Amino acid sequence: MTDLLASHIQQRFSGTISDLNILIAGDELTLEIPAKTLSLVCLALRDAPQFQFNQLIDICGVDYLTYGTTEWQTEMTTETGFSRAVNSQDIENLTSWTKPRFAVVYHLLSLVHNHRIRLRIFVEDEPLVVDSVVDIWPAANWFEREVFDLFGIAFSGHPDLRRILTDYDFVGHPFRKDFPLIGHVEMRYDATLQRCIYEPVSIQPRILVPKVIRKDARYVRPGGATNHV
Repeated sequence: MTDLLASHIQQRFSGTISDLNILIAGDELTLEIPAKTLSLVCLALRDAPQFQFNQLIDICGVDYLTYGTTEWQTEMTTETGFSRAVNSQDIENLTSWTKPRFAVVYHLLSLVHNHRIRLRIFVEDEPLVVDSVVDIWPAANWFEREVFDLFGIAFSGHPDLRRILTDYDFVGHPFRKDFPLIGHVEMRYDATLQRCIYEPVSIQPRILVPKVIRKDARYVRPGGATNHV
């Protein structure tokens, strides 16, 4: 079924989209297209009889900033704790990423053919803007607002593009890989002003190394020594 769908897509778009990329992993099909062709492809996927993807399941953003890079070594546990303290010399590049940093991913479902497809576009230039698909699938409204809020990717033509999960004065986009875990500002209620105010965050950044010492019988070795897990 996946191969047949891929064949239909190749026949439909090969003559109009030069950068078409069809990826198949197991029974999952991913279609990568240039951002400028998004509306054209989405309309065809929704309306063409061989596709009829009439339901939008989800839209999400992806930040590939640290893709293929790891600082977490979790293959073994020692008597002194987990071997995953973050040190700059421990950074290892497992995969070389050459594509743009940001992408928007669409998951579509055809209720007629019982087909699913993943559509991915990369966003290269600042400001990060792609076309809205609200006029094609109205369910995209809140999904696009979520991507805008968390990743800072704007959607041209969206009827009401504003934050949806963070508050209106929030600084930054928290799902970006370079956004600090402690944030940029913190909010508190000021009794004198009788309103909420924002101040620079007071939490000190630190590295947390999981380490729990259990002293019950399950972790006591012969001789009375205690395992560290």
